[in-house]
Amino acid sequence: MAAAGSSRREFLRWLAASGTGVALAGLVPGVAAAADEIIVISHVTLIDGTGSAPRRDISVVLAGDRIAWVGAAGQVPETGGARVIDGRGKYLVPGLWDMHTHGLDLEEIIPPLHLAHGVTGAREMWGYAETRAARDKIERGELLGPRVVMGSGIVDGPVTLLSPPVLQVSNAAEARAVVRAEKAAGAEFVKTYSYLGPDAVRAVADEVRALGLRFSGHWPYKLSHSEASDLGQHSFEHFFGVSIHCSSRRDEILARLKATPYDPAAPRAFFNLARRLEFDSVSTYNPGAAWSYFGRLRRNGTWHSPTLTINRVVTQPAETHKHDPRLKYLPADIRQSWVVGIEQFAPKTPAEIVLQERYYQETLRLVGVAHEAGVGLIGGTDCLNPYTFPGSGLHEELAFLVEAGLSPVHALKTVTGDAAKFLGREATSGTVAAGKEADLVLLDANPATDIRNIAKIDLVITRGRVLDKTARHRMLDAVEVAANRPVTSARLQALARRGCCC
Repeated sequence: MAAAGSSRREFLRWLAASGTGVALAGLVPGVAAAADEIIVISHVTLIDGTGSAPRRDISVVLAGDRIAWVGAAGQVPETGGARVIDGRGKYLVPGLWDMHTHGLDLEEIIPPLHLAHGVTGAREMWGYAETRAARDKIERGELLGPRVVMGSGIVDGPVTLLSPPVLQVSNAAEARAVVRAEKAAGAEFVKTYSYLGPDAVRAVADEVRALGLRFSGHWPYKLSHSEASDLGQHSFEHFFGVSIHCSSRRDEILARLKATPYDPAAPRAFFNLARRLEFDSVSTYNPGAAWSYFGRLRRNGTWHSPTLTINRVVTQPAETHKHDPRLKYLPADIRQSWVVGIEQFAPKTPAEIVLQERYYQETLRLVGVAHEAGVGLIGGTDCLNPYTFPGSGLHEELAFLVEAGLSPVHALKTVTGDAAKFLGREATSGTVAAGKEADLVLLDANPATDIRNIAKIDLVITRGRVLDKTARHRMLDAVEVAANRPVTSARLQALARRGCCC
């Protein structure tokens, strides 16, 4: 270490000469006069989001909203007045990405719950005017919240399970027009839904390709996963249909679904049929079919977003979560909607409980098979659906991924490095490296030995801003106060009423 009397200027000179000087100068103009923007996290164990093993005794230097330097702690000279955070006995990970979220426009609830639990990035899966406005406030610095990748409005067929603002299309021309309109409105990808017809899916695929976008969403029931993947579907949400595609009865089941019309008078009937067929298909698992299926997705670059958190909730009896202490952070009308909404999914009889538990355990196993086969996985929660909590729900998702067979380090990678890769943001996000965004979580215990330690947060850094335990507790207190006020967004009220996986 350099002598204790090293000056601030000497520290900044060392930093500028350390191999990241060009990046540092570009990211923080006039850095020599901005020492208050320099933060050093010293002597920490680093889990960098690449899937590599933890590295001990590392120091990380932040300059403004970027990481300026990462290396052995012994290489860092006297910091000359920069803020130093002692990382001894602590563990540093990249900020987490929840890759399937809703409700950003519940501004006093959702964004702070994400950040307080280390979720510094979110893929918002339902874009409409209010969610886009909330994202824009975050980007302008008017609202404290995670970085947001904004989807389109949900695009579905003329029959749908959803309420407005769902975008219903009947043919290819309407599908193309919707894609163009959503791109113009600021969508970064197109979200497709279950009842979208085959011609419309093909039109969406063609149009997004022409516009430089991607499309992700539910399994479109009238196409197989393989057909949708071949068209370029970037991710399948919720693991819907995977057990069918890994079944020896796959072709028979898919043919039945293709031959069954949607009933405008009872739109949920088809969804219920598909679910029953999924539950039944777990008894006809075929390893060859599974390996062929996952291999095709891997070659096509199609990912899975299993959202195990919501899948766990909806396969348990309705009363399982009704006393969860986190309910105090949600407004009363949303809490009540969850009580009603869960009844659409939850098993009720002993036989249903056994059937759905078996299905969920098979889902876990198949997530592990997908991982072994090299299919990309991203972790998301589907928060704002029944008993799926913003922020803390992602900690549950990580635990479920480990239960499915991923190591803790690889589970963490699904919501850090792999999330950034999926989003095309790997140059700026997802891992702890010089030049990346200063979104970090400092933990009091090692998540590589027990993934549940991801909840033991010392502090969160978002865009270079430090949220220590005191700040995070204040945020949670403010959320609880806000939860006692009525929801003002009609669209959020509609989302809450549906209680469905979106």
